[in-house]
Amino acid sequence: MDEHNQRQEEPQKDAHKKMNHAEHDKHEDMQHVKVEEPMHQDHSGMDHDNMQHSDDHQGDHVNHMGHEIMFRNRFWVSLVLSIPVLTFSESIQAWLSFTPPEFSGIDWITPVLSIIIFFYGGIPFLKMAVPEVRKRQPGMMTLISLAISVSFGYSVAALIFKLGPGFFWELVTLIDVMLLGHWIEMRSVRQASGALDELAKLMPDTAERITESGDTETVRTSALVNGDLVLVRPGASIPSDGIVIKGDSDVNEAMITGESIPVSKHPGENVIAGTINGEGSLRIEVTATGDETALAGIMRLVEQAQQSKSRTQILADKAAGWLFYGAITVAILTGIAWGVSEGLGLFTLKRVVTVLVIACPHALGLAVPLVVAISTSSAAKNGILVRDRLALEAARNVDVVIFDKTGTLTKGEQGVVGSEVIEGMDEVEALALAAALEGDSEHIVARAIRQAAIEKQLIVPSINGFEAIKGRGVRASENGNEVYIGGPRLLEMLELEAPSSIRNFSQDAGKKGQTVVYLVREKKVVAGFALADVLRPESFQAIQRLQKMGIQVAMLTGDSQAVAEAVAAELSLELFFAEVLPEDKDKKVAELQAEGKRVAVVGDGVNDAPALTRADVGIAIGSGTDVAVESAGIILVQSNPMDVVKIFSLSRASYRKMIENLIWATGYNVIAIPLAAGVLASFGILLSPAIGALFMSLSTVIVALNAQLLRRVDLSAA
Repeated sequence: MDEHNQRQEEPQKDAHKKMNHAEHDKHEDMQHVKVEEPMHQDHSGMDHDNMQHSDDHQGDHVNHMGHEIMFRNRFWVSLVLSIPVLTFSESIQAWLSFTPPEFSGIDWITPVLSIIIFFYGGIPFLKMAVPEVRKRQPGMMTLISLAISVSFGYSVAALIFKLGPGFFWELVTLIDVMLLGHWIEMRSVRQASGALDELAKLMPDTAERITESGDTETVRTSALVNGDLVLVRPGASIPSDGIVIKGDSDVNEAMITGESIPVSKHPGENVIAGTINGEGSLRIEVTATGDETALAGIMRLVEQAQQSKSRTQILADKAAGWLFYGAITVAILTGIAWGVSEGLGLFTLKRVVTVLVIACPHALGLAVPLVVAISTSSAAKNGILVRDRLALEAARNVDVVIFDKTGTLTKGEQGVVGSEVIEGMDEVEALALAAALEGDSEHIVARAIRQAAIEKQLIVPSINGFEAIKGRGVRASENGNEVYIGGPRLLEMLELEAPSSIRNFSQDAGKKGQTVVYLVREKKVVAGFALADVLRPESFQAIQRLQKMGIQVAMLTGDSQAVAEAVAAELSLELFFAEVLPEDKDKKVAELQAEGKRVAVVGDGVNDAPALTRADVGIAIGSGTDVAVESAGIILVQSNPMDVVKIFSLSRASYRKMIENLIWATGYNVIAIPLAAGVLASFGILLSPAIGALFMSLSTVIVALNAQLLRRVDLSAA
């Protein structure tokens, strides 16, 4: 496979586009700016026409914020009104041994304020219970509504018919605690779900579009269309996905990819909307706008993931329904038991109400959604886009991870992987001279050699008289001496034979499927360079981490057996599949699944679509512009194998938090409900409705705090 023999003068990609923009090169960055139309800035910085999904999210966000504010306001008002209720409650006075001042109408303070609190603070729960009742799917709201309605009904009846003291103070404290719990819950979920808001803020409202005359005009980002040329000044946000036409700069992509190190951008390279330009000035040709940008795709995926339910969430929902029927059953039995023992009085009613209060699945309802929101947000910040929650949850059970080789474990581009020089020739000198010869060529081999010299920070010697020899290589002059670089056909043309050391080197490289080019100076072959698809530096570390986690790693490639063996040996892989056609990749997945193994496939999301779909977990790895891969449940913004390790770490950590929360929430009810029913009454242990509500709220806080600990998990650790 002699790629260098196919060298010819290749036109620059999209050269005609670059020529159209050449007239702009003479203009400085600071030019006359004119405003095309009045600016309109919305919350996300994205246009409403092009970013409809952003509108929908904003509507959901505003609606959620409205509910949060509503619960907050009602809590504070109810709490203030509850103070007089507690102050003038005979039970509280007896407990605290104090007597308030007497005045006319004092007996009406507690019932009147309690009724106001019920209708102001309690009605929201009654309204939210209606859909549950209509759907015949009782849950948390049904239980809360039942508890406060029974409390309110009995207390009013006791007041009107003089049945004895009601428990207005228990009613108001119960409503207060419920309002506080819902406020805390909605605030926590909103904060955990803030990834979309943070992503939306990345998109700038305006862009500097370069006109045909070379001036710049400030336009709304939504006004950009594909093919426009925009100027991105130092420190500015990039307004759209595009290709760098002119300029060099480092771009901060951390907010999109999770990579903290700025990425160097040069002409011909892609940039992502919402990322931050460094110190250089860039001219970018727009390739995607609005809903088509990588950022918009990321937002869609994050939103889908936050709205999707995992198996654990479905289990929690079912548990809430079971808890309702269980609570009703225990409440009935409690009423019967205490009714027979103590009579159908206030004490029995308090036991029934307390059972219903304790049974409210507040913590259970929060246990899973909060973990889902936090894990999705954490994934997005690490460049992991979760399309399907089930995929992330299933990742914890994976036995085998299959990596597609090209573009996943490797960079998908040629690089220098080895060299050999004759005695008396220095390898550094040979590479520097080869890079000088390849300085004016755009061939993939030339780019590989130049990149190797750049990575080693070599000083390239001066040459002149560069000439491309079609199909053979290049020729130039160095200090009056002719120098050449090319493949075997170059040696045939020059009628030269490589020395034995370089010939053996070439044979070994050929067995591995590598391409060899030769450096000729003074009519002698002085060096040979082996080129191949370069392994990503993170691949070996990622494989080690996965193996340490107990996951078997395999490689899938269409390359020859020799190439596959060489790469597998370098990565310490025992399992690999070579010479596999794209249409047969999914068969290898099926074979492993037939053995009872759960398989994850990591590929580019295009050629590997059948395998990604067949796998238990499909992971598409690629650039930030390829986020809408339909065949994968999880998409990685970067082509970094280490992000695969993060997926499994996050899957295991989030599942662990879900189970811990579910155990706490259900375990709390299992213990508290019997206490509320009065099984330990003979030992003097009785839970009042207010104390029960307080413990329920404490359970919710513990669940929320435990979920927040997920943010501290090191996803890179095995």
